[in-house]
Amino acid sequence: MHERSILRFQRYVAPRLQHGAAIYNQNVPQQASSVIILAENLTKVYSTGKLQVPAVRGVSVKVEKGEFVAIVGPSGSGKSTLFYLLGGLTRATEGRVEIDGIDFATLSDAERTRLRKHRIGFVFQRFNLLPTLSAMANIEVAYSISGRKEPLDMAYLDHLSVLLSIKGRLDHRPSELSGGEQQRVAIARALITRPAIVLADEPTGNLDTKNSDAVLAMLMRSNRELGQTTLMITHNPEAAAIATRILYMRDGQIVREEKGSASGNLKPVSA
Repeated sequence: MHERSILRFQRYVAPRLQHGAAIYNQNVPQQASSVIILAENLTKVYSTGKLQVPAVRGVSVKVEKGEFVAIVGPSGSGKSTLFYLLGGLTRATEGRVEIDGIDFATLSDAERTRLRKHRIGFVFQRFNLLPTLSAMANIEVAYSISGRKEPLDMAYLDHLSVLLSIKGRLDHRPSELSGGEQQRVAIARALITRPAIVLADEPTGNLDTKNSDAVLAMLMRSNRELGQTTLMITHNPEAAAIATRILYMRDGQIVREEKGSASGNLKPVSA
């Protein structure tokens, strides 16, 4: 090892090995079945002509069932690329991702899509609601394409609508809703299939403070009450503070970890 590498190991990796915590940017040892997201040596390089641009550089990380993990970093740090890799929305240049023990790399495109639909709920900054459909229809479409065979649970949808304060707004189209209401509809759409994992990419990025607080409260509540594993990407340290763990990214690597304010040891949601 070079002297600089040894110093980096002593500063960042050795303390975590001693305390049994997660290891970042190193290989993660195979351990308990309580790990629902496992990434090993993830690297993503984008090619533009002859130019190679590394967005994620050898990141390894694990997330336990029921955790709320926030990944924080400035623009260009690689956090959104890592989000897409962990959600199976793009393929890694190197390394692998396992979701509940299933390696994305071993799946066909159709199988990977099916796994995402069944196990993961996505919340995006731009809402991604279909503009010609009502809020209710947007939720119904999401449920339909998830592949669930059982009918949509209307009692559960009613419960979500009350929690998200959109009960009287479901017959409106996105253009008739405020930004905060659109994001709350998007959260209902993500939660309606009861996914084991919720991935949220800058969920408060387009919202004012009041609506941001409401969205964050709902993400925390769904994590606690439903036991869903939640992974949130954000540039806002204040938003990240609600998580169980906060991972900081810079230059395509996770450089440090802090504890958040959320309580751990949550009961995992059933498949």
